[in-house]
Amino acid sequence: KDVVSVFPSKKLQLQTTRSWDFLGLPQPTMIKNPAGVASDVVVGIIDSGIWPELPSFDDDGFGPPPAKWKGVCKGGTNFTCNNKIIGARYYYSQSARDDQGHGTHTASTAVGNVVKDASFYGLASGVARGGLPSARIAVYQACGGFGCSSADILAAFDDAIADGVDVISVSIATLEAVDIDADTVAIGGFHAARRGILTVHSAGNSGPRSATTCSVAPWLLSVAASTIDRKFESKVVLGNGKIVTGTSVNAFADNGPESPLVHRDQSLGCVGVCCLDSIVVKNKIVICDSIDGKLMAFEAGAKGVIYPYNTSEAASVVPFPAAGVDFQTLDAVISYQNSTKNPVAKLQKSDTVRDPGAPLVASFSSRGPNSIISGILKPDVSAPGVDILAGFSPVASLTDDADDKRQYSFNVLSGTSMSCPHVTGVVAYLKTLHPDWSPSALKSAILTTATPMHPGNVQDPSITYASTEFAYGSGQLNPVKATNPGLVYETSAQDDVNLLCNLGYTSDRLRTVTGDKNSSCIARADPTAIKDFNYPSITTDVSGTRASFKISFLRTVTNVGTAKSTYTSQVVPTMGRLKIEVTPPVLSFGSLNEKKSFTVTVSGGNFPAKGGFLASAALNWSDGAHSVRSPIVIYTKE
Repeated sequence: KDVVSVFPSKKLQLQTTRSWDFLGLPQPTMIKNPAGVASDVVVGIIDSGIWPELPSFDDDGFGPPPAKWKGVCKGGTNFTCNNKIIGARYYYSQSARDDQGHGTHTASTAVGNVVKDASFYGLASGVARGGLPSARIAVYQACGGFGCSSADILAAFDDAIADGVDVISVSIATLEAVDIDADTVAIGGFHAARRGILTVHSAGNSGPRSATTCSVAPWLLSVAASTIDRKFESKVVLGNGKIVTGTSVNAFADNGPESPLVHRDQSLGCVGVCCLDSIVVKNKIVICDSIDGKLMAFEAGAKGVIYPYNTSEAASVVPFPAAGVDFQTLDAVISYQNSTKNPVAKLQKSDTVRDPGAPLVASFSSRGPNSIISGILKPDVSAPGVDILAGFSPVASLTDDADDKRQYSFNVLSGTSMSCPHVTGVVAYLKTLHPDWSPSALKSAILTTATPMHPGNVQDPSITYASTEFAYGSGQLNPVKATNPGLVYETSAQDDVNLLCNLGYTSDRLRTVTGDKNSSCIARADPTAIKDFNYPSITTDVSGTRASFKISFLRTVTNVGTAKSTYTSQVVPTMGRLKIEVTPPVLSFGSLNEKKSFTVTVSGGNFPAKGGFLASAALNWSDGAHSVRSPIVIYTKE
């Protein structure tokens, strides 16, 4: 009767920490070559610093910094660079050493070394690595325990540009979008783009509401967060032999006997969302009616906590034995607790299982439409950002609980802060293959080769308006296809200036962004011209013409695939009814870097008189070897 279950023993193989393999980027292409020659690509990380002694940042096999490098190692007290971390600067505190863990996590995700036997206390064990382990790192510590100041972020951008980084990664977000001339990351990213450096930026963690993304500038590559095909499960064994499954990253193994199970009980003086009477809950497993009470229950002396949680969400690292279960499961646990005089239970250490439903855009991931520039689709692309195992500062708290004194060199985190460095790693990889590509070409390659997604790829499909391209942009990051996109959409610094002028910027506001006293907006603003900005996606707001509309979009592509090639257009409807015509429908190229222009005319109508509505499609250009895909999104505001 004490046997819970019986099943065959199978031999399993050690698995990677997963996200890069899930994206299809195989490990052999990423490792330093046998001669130990490192990449000359330098990735600038603007974050909370780095812990340089981790294996993820060891410089074994690396040669001296590339000759182009102009940076310095000013990491502060007790900080030493090496041939992997070739630059360090601090702004927030007196050292670039990371005491928060966030910057270490993002840096190792982007371009950390291959590290075997990585895990979180044995969970998710395997090989950890970044997208381009051979890349160098320059760290700019602009953030700390109280956030990041705009002045420090801009100073970090200035230094990173002057030092000669090749890509900048910014896993920093505001709570809401602001105008471009007040947006620190947008201003810094503009200056970087003018010097050939692409800035990759997290979209924000304010989803699933619409119009919440704070990354709105067209020269930033804005990244949403999605799941990978591995998730964490936490099992609770009840005294009646039933096993219920929840979600958490519970690294605590309980090898002792079952523990008493207690729920709130008026007769015991336990009221509210949790039983918090220390006499009642001491050394017991407490059932909480709200996630808000779990920490208080533990502080009252509970041995463990079971609490309600949307188990499709990211699993959080818990500072004590705990499991989040859905409401139906919680009801079953409470029913068992009420059914017997001496209810008991046991919280098992978490395990990892395969999630065949991945990728799904996380509910926390911020959404479009773009509240500042309605003619630019944001976010741009989705990438792994849920339950990501990566390097961590060994002095940082693993959780938000001040009493959690554990220290570990890996941690499991979720957020668009985690998805952003995945794209950064791919940009670094592309720079090794195409060092002469412009920032807009690199961005276009990633967007037009992304794997298509649909509302079923979103954790909140019931929120239809925000569960479309406004959740995932062009789709899921596809690193391998991005290396050979065929065609790219390029823009210039002047195109960016013209866009700001057409938004109605005065010359003074424009100069706030450009930093150039000669910049000016001479012509009268033409907001309708923004639709022709040469972006890899097509979108516009038709709130003023819901009944009937016909809009033409001009685009130009550059051939970076096969010299002599012919591309044929195809329009694929995805949601709603739109009439779309492409002129010309065929593009023929005779040489590399040749440019061809075309017009996409979209007509439709009968949109609801009020509220948000969206109709979408996708334009594919194909020569048989390449598929260049652009989402088309026509919408009205909520």
